[in-house]
Amino acid sequence: MKFLSDYRAPDYTFDSVSLSFDLGENVTSVRSSILVVPKSSVPLVLDGSNLKLVYVKINGLEAQDVELTSSNLTLLAPPKNPFKLEIGTEIYPLQKLNNDEGLYYSSSNGYFVTQCESAGFSKITFYQDRPDVLAKFTVRIEASKDKFPVLLSNGNLVESGQLDNNDKHYSVWSDPFPKPCYLFALVAGKFEARQEKFTTRSGQLVKLNIWSPSEDVAKTEFAMAVLKSAMKWDEDVYGLEYDLDNFNVVSVPDAFMGAMENKSLNIFNAKFLLVSQWTSTDADIQFLMGIVAHEFFHNWTGNRVTCRDWFQISLKEGLTDFRELEFLSDMGCRSVRTIAAASSLRKRQFQEDSGPFAHPVRPASYVEVCVIHLLNSYGLCSYHGAQVIGLYQTLLGKSGFLKGFKLYIERHDGHAATCEDFYQAMCDANLDDLSSFMLWYTQAGTPCLKISSFYNPQASTFTVKCRQETAPTPGQADKSPLLIPLAVGLLNSQGRDIPLSRVLVDGIESSPTVEHNESTGAITALLRTEHEFTFLDVKEKPVPSYLRSFSAPVRLITPDLREEELYFLFANDSNDFNRWDAGQRIAKSLILDMTTSFQNGQELTTPLAYTHAIKTILSIPTLNKEFVALVITLPDDKELLEMTEVADPDACHFVRRFLIKCLATELKQDFMRVVKENRSSEPAFEFNPESKGKRDLKNAALYYLASLNDKETLELACEELDNATNLTDLLGALSAISQNPGQEREKILASFYEKWKHERLVVNKWIHLQTSADTPNNVELVRQLLHHPCFDPRDVTKVSALLGGFFSCIFNFHAKDGSGYEFMADFVIEVGKFHPKVIFNPMNPAKLCLSLLF
Repeated sequence: MKFLSDYRAPDYTFDSVSLSFDLGENVTSVRSSILVVPKSSVPLVLDGSNLKLVYVKINGLEAQDVELTSSNLTLLAPPKNPFKLEIGTEIYPLQKLNNDEGLYYSSSNGYFVTQCESAGFSKITFYQDRPDVLAKFTVRIEASKDKFPVLLSNGNLVESGQLDNNDKHYSVWSDPFPKPCYLFALVAGKFEARQEKFTTRSGQLVKLNIWSPSEDVAKTEFAMAVLKSAMKWDEDVYGLEYDLDNFNVVSVPDAFMGAMENKSLNIFNAKFLLVSQWTSTDADIQFLMGIVAHEFFHNWTGNRVTCRDWFQISLKEGLTDFRELEFLSDMGCRSVRTIAAASSLRKRQFQEDSGPFAHPVRPASYVEVCVIHLLNSYGLCSYHGAQVIGLYQTLLGKSGFLKGFKLYIERHDGHAATCEDFYQAMCDANLDDLSSFMLWYTQAGTPCLKISSFYNPQASTFTVKCRQETAPTPGQADKSPLLIPLAVGLLNSQGRDIPLSRVLVDGIESSPTVEHNESTGAITALLRTEHEFTFLDVKEKPVPSYLRSFSAPVRLITPDLREEELYFLFANDSNDFNRWDAGQRIAKSLILDMTTSFQNGQELTTPLAYTHAIKTILSIPTLNKEFVALVITLPDDKELLEMTEVADPDACHFVRRFLIKCLATELKQDFMRVVKENRSSEPAFEFNPESKGKRDLKNAALYYLASLNDKETLELACEELDNATNLTDLLGALSAISQNPGQEREKILASFYEKWKHERLVVNKWIHLQTSADTPNNVELVRQLLHHPCFDPRDVTKVSALLGGFFSCIFNFHAKDGSGYEFMADFVIEVGKFHPKVIFNPMNPAKLCLSLLF
């Protein structure tokens, strides 16, 4: 067990590292030369596993007093002054001893690639494998020119050429910026590059290369455009320039981690980097925009300033996630991005916080570093960490946040930092102590904010009373109040925002922070368990809009807010996030009430008020279409079941399907109009906010219509399938058709596979679509797919597609007959041996339904 409180600075630092690789599929030799600077006289313990030690030298002489174990190489009596440490090792790539960590050879694709975060470097050579040991790296790579014509590593290419009397060639790379070993990278194989250039604002010319197999080069055009946009945005918004002569990105078919921010050499799984209208959906492209920008943004927030230890991983990942979200918001619709981020956090982190796996954003302990890293990689620290970083901007304003960020970079460039370091920079830059803010990092659980209100017509005042509570979590029975920024808007009877220029906070008048351009409203900071504030000059009783733009990651309880007021907010709120949230709260309450009626044997009826509200939303032409698509999408089974005391997946699923058909029946003509009005009209495929919004809305409407399972809607769905000009519309139509079991469905799915079976990424979508289907007894179909010619248990993308889809369907995974659990057990036993970490992803607690497990 590792504890944050046990942290000690390294007893030895490394000033510079020279690495030399002689790459071979059977045997790869690695030689390292390290300039070691002692800070104490204790033994030097180096990490290393699955390595054959060839030699150890100190200042050119064979080292004495060396102890070797299965996980460490220890120098028992190293010199007291700086010394040169040389180590020779051999590794055996074809034996695949390291579960895709360290230096990995893909025998099916013929390339070498590394994965060193979090502890993979010690499977390449013996080293202090910890993030607070930073050194400047020089790397020499030798390999067969025929097999591995492209040799890449971090930094600038300083030398390359052919080796004398040999079929081998070499390249030498030098990175002038100190980095931890988890950011080391090497790639060798047959790749071709899309090459472009970028000129920084100071005039430095940067060569940009996106490497991929030759057949995929055409699919890297969009990724290159995103990369250049991210580089420009980082300069414009944060004042950060790229710092080397080149920036390399590599697309490989089977990179386990998905994407990795290695200094100047980002490595991506192909499915996250390659784009074409027939192999990528809009969601894929949106994800690509985020992940390409994210990995580039790590150049400063993660690489130039790294984290001191893995307890601080939410600092580099949370901060970079926040920067990614801001980038996507500036590139598209901010409210849609806010909804997506908040929705993800609620479904994942909030759920985990309510169960036995609750942990702080920065855990105080962990058993294995791979566990805390996997939790972060799957968003359980980084998403929450991003929201916590966003609190700084909400509390200090954007200019205050940027001042603090600039100071943080200036203070810690070239060093390893902590969450406290970032907090202190924010405080010092803004002359504000941000009292109790660090509790967001150390206290587990989701704060619950209960709000009541009172309007005084005689005094024209509106008083808001807030009480915050955080439920006990394992190991933390007592909770302290957090610093919570609460954004509030007040709507008059016409649905317009009431100006909020004066407020009494605990009886003292002050001016609230107001950002009218984002319809944020007044922001008041809550510091204690209970708070009261009163808005002045409110001439009529308002309808309050709380927690606008998801101003803090908290659960909101508003017992005073009546159903008709939620409908009023759904129709009128100027804050898009709160408008969407009002609709979701109405839908959840409606479905849960109908579920109770269904369980009691009562007849279900069409909810006319909700139907009318959706009809109204569909009729407003000025609304962002991407936003409207989110508004008309019902909460999923998992969200609904988490709100019930006794979970009943079958009843909940039946009622949700019933409501979908009710809306489709009552609004059939409206949905037909939406489909026809939003068909693609561009001569060529385009990805932009407007085009994406049209496709999102059209496919949401088509799904409703296809639920009717009549001749007219089936013909419409088939027409959309036949006329689709991109994968988004193709899968949108296929998904609509697939919700109705029967021979026609099976015929269309089989035809789709025959047409697209040569496109690996499309086949993965086909697998996911079927395994995620909520049709009854779908477990048998999933089992059949295990034996389909397209499925390979050794292919990580196929496993993720099948398992991820199945686990996303609460109805079938939690089937009452236990068939879902039985399949899970069989699958883990059979396939888990190939990809144990991939199995963890869909099975992690944040993706399951805890109310059905505990």
